[in-house]
Amino acid sequence: MPFRYITVAEAIPRAGLRMVVVGNVPSPWGEAAKGIFHVKQLEFAAVRLVYDDEALARWAGQLSGPVVVYDDEPPRSGWAEILMLAERLAPTPALLSLEPNERGCAIALANDFCGERGLGWSRRLQLVHAGLAKTGGFNERIAAYLGTKYGYDPAIADTHGPRVRELLARFAQALRDAGGQYYHGATFGAVDIYSAAFMALFRPLPEAVCAMHPGSRTALEWLDDETRAALDPILLAHRDLMYGRHLETPLSL
Repeated sequence: MPFRYITVAEAIPRAGLRMVVVGNVPSPWGEAAKGIFHVKQLEFAAVRLVYDDEALARWAGQLSGPVVVYDDEPPRSGWAEILMLAERLAPTPALLSLEPNERGCAIALANDFCGERGLGWSRRLQLVHAGLAKTGGFNERIAAYLGTKYGYDPAIADTHGPRVRELLARFAQALRDAGGQYYHGATFGAVDIYSAAFMALFRPLPEAVCAMHPGSRTALEWLDDETRAALDPILLAHRDLMYGRHLETPLSL
């Protein structure tokens, strides 16, 4: 459902759902949160992250995104915290099964997209490494900033590419095992939203529905030969299905 961007000064006294997001790029953590709110028809207002705004830092507790604030409750920045808040505020449609085994499997798979050493985390460091090595990925200035922020270590830099490829293969197999449409059977859930959003780190949606700076698009689309081979078409077909049927386009970055 539609949302609008507001200023930090407007957001702080406002009630309801507000979310700090990284602006002008399809950051998958933020886009997934937008998608969850859209599916659940939860009204929210968005605030673009401003890295030198002290009032924003005090209110959100950090200078990163996404950060979700609901009424006077503490800020939430973890993917699971944001998902659980959405499940609480709008139980229908449920994006996590209440059956314990199914729920546990979905949370584990979601963490492999969103969590530390997950697809997003590892791909970001892969792009940092390529940028610092001047072979592709983020430009050197952005790579240096993100590397410092997210713990880039040259001693283990060569592990990020294999981890990315391992996870891509795992997700593609999970889709095939489930029948190729959704990760957990006949209906979509949280994992499907995360999978669709995180494909932006490999092949962002076309410019017509995801307008962004050409340099950012070039950086995100950079693939070495091994990663290109690991990017199974089933993952992109699933992404297109999700945006075609369930998620809002064009993206508002």
